[in-house]
Amino acid sequence: MLKKRIVIKVGSNVLTREDGKLDITRLSSLVDQIAWLRQKNYEVILVTSGAVASGRGELKTNHQLDSVEQRQLFSAVGQVKLINLYYDLFREFGIHIGQVLTMKSNFETERESENQRACMEVMLENEVLPIVNENDTVCVTELMFTDNDELSGLIAMMMGAKTLVILSNIDGIYNGNPNDPESEVIRKVNPNEDLSKYISTEKSGHGRGGMVSKCNIALKVAKAGIKVIIANGSRDNILVNLAEKPEETIHTEFA
Repeated sequence: MLKKRIVIKVGSNVLTREDGKLDITRLSSLVDQIAWLRQKNYEVILVTSGAVASGRGELKTNHQLDSVEQRQLFSAVGQVKLINLYYDLFREFGIHIGQVLTMKSNFETERESENQRACMEVMLENEVLPIVNENDTVCVTELMFTDNDELSGLIAMMMGAKTLVILSNIDGIYNGNPNDPESEVIRKVNPNEDLSKYISTEKSGHGRGGMVSKCNIALKVAKAGIKVIIANGSRDNILVNLAEKPEETIHTEFA
C-alpha cells in the first residue's frame, strides 16, 4: 500500500510552557500521535522547534548574554537534550529517528537541496523518522529562516509531501480577533484569497514567526499542490482527530 507522506511542524508555543521551558508532557503526547500515524500508513517527517527552550531550562548563565549569544548557547545545549527526548520517546514504539539540522543556504543551490532530499529519502526508505530543525548554533541574521514555518514549507515541497500540518497554539485563521468570542475559525482558504484583513501581525510568545508567516507559507505550499492545515497543537489528540474526523476537528485548511 502506498504511504501517505506528511510533514508535521511543531512550533515553540506548542512545546514551551509559560516559564519558557520545554513542555515534556506535550512532547510525549505528540510522539504518541505520530507513532499512531505511522501505524496508519503515514510516512512522517517532523519539523520541530524547542531546542532553545530545552537549553534555557537546562542552563543558568552567570552573566548577561545578548539575543544572538542566548540563541546560540541555549540551542547548542538544548538540541542535544531535545533529540535525546525524542529518541527515548520514539524508542518505546520501536521507531528509529534521525536528526537533520539545516540552514537556509542548504536550499539555495540544486546540489545542496538534492543532498538534503536524498538524505531524507534514504531515511524514510529504511523506516527512519527524520526530525528536522534549523541549525540555530550557526544561523544568525541573514542566514536564518523566517521561522520553522518557512523551513517546514520548503521541506514539504522538496520531499513531495501530500500534506503539511502546522501546529500552533491557536485553532487556525480567525475571521476576527481570536480573543473575540464572536470570531470564528475560517475552515477553508481558497487559492489567491486575501487574508490580510483577518491576520494579526503580532508574533508568538516563544517563536520568531506569527500568523502572517504561517499564512504566507501556507499559500505558497498550497499553490504547489500540497494540502496545508493549521491547527492547535495544544489540543488533545489533534493529529489523530485531523486524520480520523477532519470535519469535526477545528482547523484551517489551505486547498
